[in-house]
Amino acid sequence: MMKKIIQLSFCTLLLVCLTGSVFAQDKQTGDPDGPLKAVLYQKYKRQAQAYDKKEFDALFFEFFQKQKNPELILTKEEFYSYTVKIAAYSEKLGLLYKEQKEEALRTKQEWLAKSYADYLQSKKH
Repeated sequence: MMKKIIQLSFCTLLLVCLTGSVFAQDKQTGDPDGPLKAVLYQKYKRQAQAYDKKEFDALFFEFFQKQKNPELILTKEEFYSYTVKIAAYSEKLGLLYKEQKEEALRTKQEWLAKSYADYLQSKKH
């Protein structure tokens, strides 16, 4: 009887360990800048979600001015700092206004999907 309990415990432990390692693997998104975006999102999420409308509008306007300035090229970190802050603020709007939750989530994903390579390509034109 004791031998069966030990075997069952061992099998259960083995199953739990194997299942944990399978689910712990990172998802591959294909975005080479994904890790940088994730770090910046965690860094700026609270700050961006604390913005009021006026602060957000100023951030948004500043980003578009810098983006459209032909003599200025943002660094990768600067570019993604803006996009993740805008994404985090969009997430806040979805939490505040439940009827706009889906639209806010879509907007957040669009901002997180922005690519620095695409930004640099737009500067060449």
